[in-house]
Amino acid sequence: MTTYPKTARLMQRGADFLGSETAILCGAMSWVSERNLVSAISNAGGFGVIACGAMTPELLDREIAATRALTDKPFGVNLITMHPDLFELIAVCEKHAVGHVVLAGGIPPKGSVEAIKGGKNPAKVICFAPTLALAKKLLRSGADALVIEGMEAGGHIGPVSTSVLAQEMLPELAEDHLIFVAGGIGRGQAIAGYLEMGAAGVQLGTRFACAQESIAHPDFKKAFFRASARDAVASVQVDPRLPVIPVRALKNKGSEEFTAKQREVAGTLDREEIAMNEAQLQIEHYWAGALRRAVIDGDVETGSLMAGQSVGMLKEEEPVAAIIEKLMSQSEEALTRR
Repeated sequence: MTTYPKTARLMQRGADFLGSETAILCGAMSWVSERNLVSAISNAGGFGVIACGAMTPELLDREIAATRALTDKPFGVNLITMHPDLFELIAVCEKHAVGHVVLAGGIPPKGSVEAIKGGKNPAKVICFAPTLALAKKLLRSGADALVIEGMEAGGHIGPVSTSVLAQEMLPELAEDHLIFVAGGIGRGQAIAGYLEMGAAGVQLGTRFACAQESIAHPDFKKAFFRASARDAVASVQVDPRLPVIPVRALKNKGSEEFTAKQREVAGTLDREEIAMNEAQLQIEHYWAGALRRAVIDGDVETGSLMAGQSVGMLKEEEPVAAIIEKLMSQSEEALTRR
């Protein structure tokens, strides 16, 4: 960090909170953010985050242990708030003394924040905040830091762009709270801008998805390298009764199949065969399966190629350390020019 004094100074609060050299988090990407990529990011001075996704407590237990075997640096775990075994997953994180738990996918259920912060090995809680009102509520409810993520991001997204969220929320919150900015960040110049606005750090997912240490299938990575920003499109909600959070991914045959899946699930709701919670879980399981086909099996036609709009900036495989160094160097150059 001594090589990047201006960036380091602006990142200091975030880096101190995370316990990492830089305040660059890796967004949790199911099937991608596993032991190899997470440990590589933490070892390179960033902050890796395991994507628990639909894992069982037993699987998460093994994944945390395997990550610990590859790094002695801090890393976090991302948990989906609607997971039926959420409190068991929290207990697994406590067992391994995970220092930071990221809660994603909705408002944390009652008692979850307290469970994370109140055990024998209390952890810091990071939450996603799509609006200013919800950000304030989450902070009052015990969140130690927030991620504000714009619609340019890959995977599950909200309706507002990163640049607008940053302008709306950083002036209100950043002085007294730790706010990380995410969504569409692919270069260090953007990082410099958000840090100057008061962000404690940033989160990037797509930029790391095709790193050399990422286990993603070669065909998955090739699809990213060929794509432009406009190829990463948001899914369409078919039925207003089925509150499907839009997902940004590269357009392919799988995008069309998801539309058909929504119609199928909506039909079961019509017939009152399942409850709304079960309907949402079916959609989540669909995404988990489709994403696995793309990331692990290399099925780039019918699998889900979740990608942010920064995908157009990816042209080749690079080591994680080189990516972080490039981002920091670009940020420092931008701050120096100013």
